[in-house]
Order: sequence, then C-alpha cells, then structure tokens
Amino acid sequence: MSSIFTRIIRGEIPCHKVYEDAFVFAFLDISPLSRGHTLVVPKEEKAQVDQLSDEAAAAIGRVLPRICRAVLQATGAPAYNILQNNGSLAHQAVFHVHFHIIPKYSDGAGLGIAWQPSSLDREEGARLAQQIAAMT
Repeated sequence: MSSIFTRIIRGEIPCHKVYEDAFVFAFLDISPLSRGHTLVVPKEEKAQVDQLSDEAAAAIGRVLPRICRAVLQATGAPAYNILQNNGSLAHQAVFHVHFHIIPKYSDGAGLGIAWQPSSLDREEGARLAQQIAAMT
C-alpha cells in the first residue's frame, strides 16, 4: 500500500509543490508548525533513512540545503529546524522518509524542543564508537 506521500508524488492528492527532480519531491506541510513548513521526500518509498538507497540519500543531501535557502528567502525567517524521525518510538507518523524544514520566527512560531541531555561515560563511549565504526 502506498504512503500518503507516494500518492502526493503521483498527483493523486493535491499539494503545494515547491521542488521536484528525478529522486526528490518537496511540498508545503498541510499542518504547518510555522509559515513555510516544508516536507522534503525521496521518491523512493522507504520507511526509514537507513533503508534508502545511496542514490536516494545522496539526492536528498544535494537538494536539502537548496530548499532550506529557498524557504528562508521566501519567508524571511531568521532560523529553521530540520526534523527527521525514524520509527514510531521516534514520533514518525507517516512511514515514508521525510525531512521537515520548519522556519523559526522571533515570536516563537516553529518547532519547540525540550532537550534532556545525559552524560557519556568515557569507556562506554570508546566501546560504542568502535562498534559503530566497525559497522560502517
């Protein structure tokens, strides 16, 4: 079954498109957190970033900065967040990879974040970094 984003890409559901190429489609979010909230979606239908092909991931990487610049210029926003969630525990609601570009304004409109950092044990950090590096 196709995700809502695949249906948007196919033109089955209308959207306010801002960008399209062979690999990427971008459009305004219909439930924006702020003016200019844009979704950047690979045309490849995968649920999480780790499942994307190298081609689709590279295409997102190439156009994401360009779309960010366009959103900032069009909205006049002084700042923005890029949000990308993978899996329901990480608050993903549509299981098709997508990046949110969320303009942040001086009046507070935009993404709110409650950051709760902890500390990294030096020895555990060394072990974990070595494990991750061995798998890349």
